[in-house]
Amino acid sequence: MSKSIDHIGIAVESIDKARRFYEALGLEVTAIEEVPQEGVRVALIPAGASRIELLEATSADSPIAKFLQRRGEGLHHLCFATDDLGSDDRTLRREGAVLLREQPTRGAEGCWVQFVHPKSAAGVLIELSERPREPTGEPT
Repeated sequence: MSKSIDHIGIAVESIDKARRFYEALGLEVTAIEEVPQEGVRVALIPAGASRIELLEATSADSPIAKFLQRRGEGLHHLCFATDDLGSDDRTLRREGAVLLREQPTRGAEGCWVQFVHPKSAAGVLIELSERPREPTGEPT
């Protein structure tokens, strides 16, 4: 089951512009990667035991681009780390939660991810993330 907050996702128009604020706080962007299947560029900023993820759209029809059009920059999602995404997925479905994908998919850093619709989580988009396992890398 979910153990801790993995990261907080923040939708931004520009990673280059937004990162300056976090760097002024003494935090450091440690990696930037593109997740093509999601149409997003991600900047990872460690913050204590968790991280901040700055999310920049790479295409006009990506979920982040649509979010920015509707709401502007700001909090996009809260992500919980899990060591058993498959079990969490099944439990949430059984409890009636609305999940956004039929099955977990790959996200940043090769993690397996699943999203819970905000209407199932008091108005907050929730992401569950499991680090890939060796040797197959398949979620549990």
